[in-house]
Amino acid sequence: MTDALPDQGAQRQEAGPAASGFRTWSIILLGQFASMLGSNFTSFALAVHVYRTTDSATALGVILALGLLPAAIASPFAGSLVDRWGSKRTLLISSVGSMVVMLAMAPLLTGDGFQVWQVYVIVILTSALTSLQIPALGAVTPLLVPKKHLGRANGLRMVAIAVSQVLAPVSAGLLLTAIDLRGIIILDIVSYGLAIVTISLVRVPRLRRVPAAPGTRSNLLSEFAEGWRYVAARGGLLTLLFFLASINFSAGFMELLINPLVLSFASTEALGVVLSVGGVGMVVAGAAVSIWGGPKRKIRGVLLFALVLAVSIIVGSTRPNVALIAVSAFVFLGALVALATAHQVIWQTKVEPHLLGRVMALITMVGLIPQLFANLFAGLAVDHVFEPLVGRDSVSSPAIAALVGDGPGRGIALCMMLVGVLVAVSTAIAALSPRLRRLEDDLPDVIAKTEDTDDDAAVEPEAERVVEEAYPSNR
Repeated sequence: MTDALPDQGAQRQEAGPAASGFRTWSIILLGQFASMLGSNFTSFALAVHVYRTTDSATALGVILALGLLPAAIASPFAGSLVDRWGSKRTLLISSVGSMVVMLAMAPLLTGDGFQVWQVYVIVILTSALTSLQIPALGAVTPLLVPKKHLGRANGLRMVAIAVSQVLAPVSAGLLLTAIDLRGIIILDIVSYGLAIVTISLVRVPRLRRVPAAPGTRSNLLSEFAEGWRYVAARGGLLTLLFFLASINFSAGFMELLINPLVLSFASTEALGVVLSVGGVGMVVAGAAVSIWGGPKRKIRGVLLFALVLAVSIIVGSTRPNVALIAVSAFVFLGALVALATAHQVIWQTKVEPHLLGRVMALITMVGLIPQLFANLFAGLAVDHVFEPLVGRDSVSSPAIAALVGDGPGRGIALCMMLVGVLVAVSTAIAALSPRLRRLEDDLPDVIAKTEDTDDDAAVEPEAERVVEEAYPSNR
């Protein structure tokens, strides 16, 4: 009995800081969620406005590409800046910068002299600023949230992303009718203001900077290269990075092909149902992980959810049936959220905190580049290979018809099925890698060393968890 009392007291002492850190992180997430929601409202409204003005699908395609490309290009610099400035300052700069962009462009967008190039400028600038937000939010999480709650925190983050994406098309459509584009832009500016207020009110620990080796020159690209070398020197992390790249490549195919697949045999209303059900899958999965915390062995979770992804893609491509595809979309997007939550925890606990911003930016870049290539190749593959092979209006081969059914758009379905097989094969290969399977055992957890500063002051006790300031580079 006497031996148990000190332990209970220690547990009570840890509960307060842990709760405090999680509460601080939740306040930050609330402001970022408002920002995400406002940005998605504006993105949807601008896309509708551009299409109504130009009647050009090409213009919409350019907007989609410009939403990804600047973030991919800026990621190496953004990650280094996160580690230089600290997560709090970076989030502030991202939000203030986005607000300034919208304030400057709002008169042009809502005036009589509207031109499409103005939307291109907004998309480029906000995409570059988002490249700061993503690694900063990922890096601040382990500073405030204890390891045992990282799964919950990342699950809540995915809920915020999913809810903002699901609500945007429906809500922005109604808002366009009620308050027009001008009102939506004002809401977006207000949402950035909320993000600025919440991040300004909280106290976030700042990591001690690790000085560069004597005689070496330090710039943004060389600092980003240090993050790459850190990952490359650890076989398990490098294998995980390439595996995630293959998953994002496959997800890029799904993002582009789901619309023409459904529209080849059903109405736009049916497509809306499929996309809505898929969005609900994201919200449900994120909420479930935020409550559950995810599997204890995160690598097993990553591989299991990837296998679920593969099965959902294959099943959804077997027949031209709206209900079947909707269920597959629910499972696919839910598994994608669960997979993202699991692998985020691995990076947050295994990467040295002073490098985490750069590594998070590296993950973002490795996710966006395969997605860009997939968006390019998917359309070309369907138009020039799969549709001519299978038949545009009916399936010419009984064997292929047995796999994907008959009717229009089954070339798209065959392409999707092969992508599902690719995911399954990639998952099997990854599961056979000893480095990946033993990653969580071979690499120790790391601990942030923090310091009080005037701008990012007040290190809460839970932020002083995890081990050394720096590890030998050859570990």
